[in-house]
Amino acid sequence: MTSMGEGMEQVGVIGGGTMGLGVAYVFAAAGCEVVLVEPDQAQATRATETIARQARRAEEKGKLDPTAAAAVPERVRMLGATGDLPTGLDLIVEAVPERLDLKRRVLADAQRAEPAMLASNTSGLSIDALAAGLDRPANFLGMHFFNPVWSMPLLEIVRGSATSESSVAAARAAGELIGKQCIVVRDVPGFATSRLGVAIGLEAIRMLEEGVASAEDIDRAMELGYRHPMGPLRLTDLVGLDVRLDIARHLAESHGPRFEPPRLLVDKVTAGETGKKSGKGFYDWTE
Repeated sequence: MTSMGEGMEQVGVIGGGTMGLGVAYVFAAAGCEVVLVEPDQAQATRATETIARQARRAEEKGKLDPTAAAAVPERVRMLGATGDLPTGLDLIVEAVPERLDLKRRVLADAQRAEPAMLASNTSGLSIDALAAGLDRPANFLGMHFFNPVWSMPLLEIVRGSATSESSVAAARAAGELIGKQCIVVRDVPGFATSRLGVAIGLEAIRMLEEGVASAEDIDRAMELGYRHPMGPLRLTDLVGLDVRLDIARHLAESHGPRFEPPRLLVDKVTAGETGKKSGKGFYDWTE
C-alpha cells in the first residue's frame, strides 16, 4: 500500500453498474490493480465484458497500445461482497445507487478493510451525512465521476466538514493519475455540477411536457445554441431517469420547489422507462 499522496496502486470499487465499472476501468487503464465488488453474477459478467470491450476500443482509437489494452481487464478482479475486499487498499470508491441508507451501509462495511482513503461517487448526497457512521471521516470525501467515466474529463471532489487537506490532495493526485481535471467543492446539496445539470434537465423535461418542442429539438437548441456537447434530455437518458429523479427530490428538500420533479419524469420512472439502460427514456435506445 502507498501512503496518501504518493499515488494509487491498489483500488477497490463497490458496485459494478455503469459508474462503478467505469471507475474500475480508468484506474486499471492507469496501471492500478483493481478489485470490483458486484454481488449480482449477471451484472458482474456484463461489467467484465464491458471493461474488456472498452479496452479494445481504446486500442482501436490509439489511446492504448495493444499491450496496455490487453492488460486492462487482467488488472480487474471481481468480488462478490464488500466483506471480501482486501485490507489496506490505497482507495475504495463506493458507486452504488443514490440512496442514503444503502450508501451508509456499504461505506460502513468498506471501512473495515481499512483503506488509506474512502470515497463516494454520489452525485448529490451530503458527504457529511454519509460520513456520520465512519470511524475516520477525515479520510472520506466525494469523488463524483461523470458518465461515461472513460471519456468525461471532469472529476468533482467534494470536501466534507471533517475531510483532511491530505485527503483532498490525494484525491487530486488520483484524478491526475487517471487523466481527469479536478474541481473541489464544498459539501452543499447538489454540489456544483448536479445542481446546475439537474436545473437545466428539469426545465428541458418541463418544456417537453408542455409541448414546447420535441426532445430532439430541445437538445439541438442547447447543442448548437450554447455549445453543449450533448442535450439535457439525451444526457438524462444516459445518466438514468431514476437517478435524476432521486437527485431532484433530494434537491427539492434542500433548495425548495424549483427542483420539484416534473410529472413526466415521475411517470416515466414509474413505467420503467429509465433511459438507455432500460431501452427507453426520452429516446428509444432499443436499436
